[in-house]
Amino acid sequence: MIHFRNLRLARGGRVLIDGVSLQLFPGWKIGLTGANGSGKSSLFALLRGQLLPDRGDLTFPSGWTIAHVAQETPGLPRAAIEYVLDGDSELRRIETDLAQAEAAHDGVRIAELHTNLQEIGAYSARSRAAALLDGLGFAPSDAGRAVADFSGGWRMRLNLAQALMCRSDLLLLDEPTNHLDLDTVIWLEQWLRDYRGTLLLVSHDREFLDACVDHVAHIEQRQLTLYSGSYSDFERQRGERLTQQQALFERQQREIAHMEDYIRRFRAKATKARQAQSRIKALERMERISAAHVDTPFSFSFRPAAAAPDPLLQIEKGATGYGGKNVLEGIELTLRPGERVGLLGRNGAGKSTLIKLLAGEIALTAGGKHEGRGLATGYFAQHQLETLRVEESPLQHMMRLDPSAREQDMRNYLGGFDFRGNARNDCSALATTPCGSFSGGEKSRLALALIIWQRPNLLLLDEPANHLDMEMRYALMCALQEYDGAMVLVSHDRALLRACCDRLLLIDGGRLRPFDGDLDDYRDWLTEQRARREEESGTGRETRRANRAQAEAERQAALAARRPLVKEIEQIEKKLAGWTGEKKLLEARLADPAFYGAGNGGDSAQLQELLKRQAALQGWIEEAECRWMALSEQLEGLAQETG
Repeated sequence: MIHFRNLRLARGGRVLIDGVSLQLFPGWKIGLTGANGSGKSSLFALLRGQLLPDRGDLTFPSGWTIAHVAQETPGLPRAAIEYVLDGDSELRRIETDLAQAEAAHDGVRIAELHTNLQEIGAYSARSRAAALLDGLGFAPSDAGRAVADFSGGWRMRLNLAQALMCRSDLLLLDEPTNHLDLDTVIWLEQWLRDYRGTLLLVSHDREFLDACVDHVAHIEQRQLTLYSGSYSDFERQRGERLTQQQALFERQQREIAHMEDYIRRFRAKATKARQAQSRIKALERMERISAAHVDTPFSFSFRPAAAAPDPLLQIEKGATGYGGKNVLEGIELTLRPGERVGLLGRNGAGKSTLIKLLAGEIALTAGGKHEGRGLATGYFAQHQLETLRVEESPLQHMMRLDPSAREQDMRNYLGGFDFRGNARNDCSALATTPCGSFSGGEKSRLALALIIWQRPNLLLLDEPANHLDMEMRYALMCALQEYDGAMVLVSHDRALLRACCDRLLLIDGGRLRPFDGDLDDYRDWLTEQRARREEESGTGRETRRANRAQAEAERQAALAARRPLVKEIEQIEKKLAGWTGEKKLLEARLADPAFYGAGNGGDSAQLQELLKRQAALQGWIEEAECRWMALSEQLEGLAQETG
């Protein structure tokens, strides 16, 4: 297990987490959440051994293999599939040893290494790597292409494939969906659900988190708090905890006010001085409860859209593409005021191409396009971040966009996007700071702010949620729900699509057509399409069948050996959860002053009974944890034996 003991972690003199003690068990899938700068990336660095704790300990089994996604990919001449295979470091080590043994004509060593290759499933490794590339949206012909031939976003996908190729015990993923589209996100969800190791996942996509995690570790006010369940469960539990905390805070404030009032009235009176001093000491010893605070720096809305023609835009028998080759043909599309359209389609189907056509960035190669008089288009795409003037601040961008507007109105507007202040002397004073040093999320917020200010009556959004944190995504979703213009949205964030779109269109096979269903139906459609492609592909079919049979046999053998241990571990975990919960409730009761008040203080028998129960629970918990550790070590031994 991963064990935090009184852990303190600081960066640059700033304490990120302090006094954290908790356990993360093998096989758990944990979503790591918290505000930007709260310490999520630093915690990943700590797990990878790049940082050391300032105090306390972080321990996990020494034999664990940790996988993570590299943030940079050099322009290598190495083939993409070979780069992905590099993720299995043990495979590469055995291959190197085998080459040396063959060069030395060491027959015994060669036989031993071939046995090792079979034990780790090396003969199906290339097939697994190809399946990862396919799942992440690469074409079959891409497997042999050099890494240097791919753009930055596709290289990030290669890094992700390499991390997934690693036969890891602990997988660290930091925003893995940022460079993916919806069909790839859905594939990755399924892969992570089937992953048998321990997962720590940072993501701002709430549906992705819901589908992948069974626990959430939340960083807040320098504490790391563990919640059981999905991300939605975490939001509900945290809301209940904050409500309770606020109630306790308000109750304590009333008690403090009462005590301070008593001290003010009787401190100078000789007959009451002792009681007043007693209350002063009680106030000094009192552990103060902080007020519950849930706030977001983002608060904005769309200005009323300009008067809209009907229809806004119409395309008849349209075709478009690049370099003389059509990507889309037979386009029939009419957009009317107030329509909210979500675009679906597999990677490379042409969603961004259609958005560019609607925005006027590319032209039709056939057919007709008719724009209504008064059409005002707002277009957001990732490449637009590059058009921001790096030497200018958000306020300067706004003044260039609308010279006639009042500066204070612009400042107030930018404040809704968390661009505030006059100088960058703190983390939020960004309004007058040149945007060249901004993060991807800050640049995305600025680009959205500039678009929204122009009052478009047709909004074209191509992956607007990339780089945005959870709070900004929620603010954008709320603003889009209230927007009174028409909208066409491409996004891998299903929560955004579900909340903001009334109609879905599918691009498939170079054609645009209505999609009759919801996003769950679309997930099923993608699964069917993937199965059909695999069935139609004759190349390597027998090899894949043999690999599946071998893998299934190995899986069944491993399951047979592991099943009794896993079952006992699950039973222990259930008991631990119950005992720990009861112990917390009991301790809260013992710590409650009301328990010792009038009518209870003399009941020593009840007090002794509670203390006895507390000691019994502590003993059971310690005994169960020792047994859990012993069983876990047996499981790890079996895993090493089976490769």
